[in-house]
Amino acid sequence: MAAATTKARARQMGLDLKRDKNGQRRGGKRKGAGRKRIHFLPSGKPLHRRVRKRPKVSSRTPVHVVLRVSEAVGRLRRRKAYHAIRLAILTAAVLGAIRVVHVSIQGHHIHLLVEAASELALARGMKGLQVSAARRLNAAVTVERRLAAPRRGQVFLTRYHAAIIRTPHQARHCLAYVLNNWRRHREDLAGVAQRRAQVDPYASGIGFDGWDGLAAPFTRPPGYQPLPVEAARSWLLTDGWRRYGPIGLREVPGPTERS
Repeated sequence: MAAATTKARARQMGLDLKRDKNGQRRGGKRKGAGRKRIHFLPSGKPLHRRVRKRPKVSSRTPVHVVLRVSEAVGRLRRRKAYHAIRLAILTAAVLGAIRVVHVSIQGHHIHLLVEAASELALARGMKGLQVSAARRLNAAVTVERRLAAPRRGQVFLTRYHAAIIRTPHQARHCLAYVLNNWRRHREDLAGVAQRRAQVDPYASGIGFDGWDGLAAPFTRPPGYQPLPVEAARSWLLTDGWRRYGPIGLREVPGPTERS
């Protein structure tokens, strides 16, 4: 009896506890193990990674979406990056899951005002836009840097951040924030051409009809290809926001409002 017990203990001690029932090792150094990598913004602040439950989305509530890109991709306010994002928005329009109403391209992030019928439609539409934009931005980097092989690195740091727009006041604030975001980041002072421009050439404000003191939309400069946005359908982005007055061309938006 004692001999049988000793043999059983020996067999138990011989088990490899670092392997599961399929023979795969558990624990130790492996892909995806350990603390998740922290991404940092250009300012040096860590990117907030707290997971939040997605709010309810409907055709009546537009969404302010923010996409942040890796610094390895370079600044987005350059010609090839602009056209890469432009074509990605066209792809999203063809897919039809979301309607991109306004866009603002900044140094390392993109602001969008989007309309979608549901959370699922928003998720599908944004996934299609991000996949298309990542592929085209990587292609642009490959050409600009004359890489021997196509770049396949990370483009977007995290999933998109979405804030539901629920009130006319919030809609007006988000419109000003997106269209005049270049003034918030002082991109309007970056060069002679930028200082002369009344609206951001890297945003969709050139076709906006709600500028203060402007009777008609701006005339497009020769050769300029505007961002392919679609007309808003939600009341908040068509008429509701106008309750709080037109948007000044030199208005500097404050911090984003919480939904």
